[in-house]
Amino acid sequence: MKIHELGHIVLYVFNLTRSADFYKNVLGFEEIHRDAHTALYSSGRTHHELLIIEIGGEAKDISKGLQVGLYHIGFKIGSSNDELRSAIKDLTNANVQIVGSADHHVTHSIYILDPDNNELELYVDVDEAWKNDSKLILNRPARLNL
Repeated sequence: MKIHELGHIVLYVFNLTRSADFYKNVLGFEEIHRDAHTALYSSGRTHHELLIIEIGGEAKDISKGLQVGLYHIGFKIGSSNDELRSAIKDLTNANVQIVGSADHHVTHSIYILDPDNNELELYVDVDEAWKNDSKLILNRPARLNL
């Protein structure tokens, strides 16, 4: 067996409307289905990349801090710093707090939280040299200067 690509992500959320509107209106995912408890999204690369399922307010919020489990989800939003600067402006206008940033040398990234405090990395590929030398992604991150 061999994995060919990451297919999709499924997230449990407290409030479907709040989260669905965030992924559709703030992040720009195409919503391909929404009902009373689920919403399905695609960027057009595949049939769906994100499914969110409402589980309601009775669920326990996972404590933050260093722990085993999901750290963040990365979404490629372009291939230039101009696209990243534009995203920062859009996020600021939508009152989304940026909680971090990094220059990963081959990518430039900003980090935000979704309405359920899942960390999301929004990144642009700024150097595709990693396609010929995969070890380039191992370089220590640096401070992002846009």
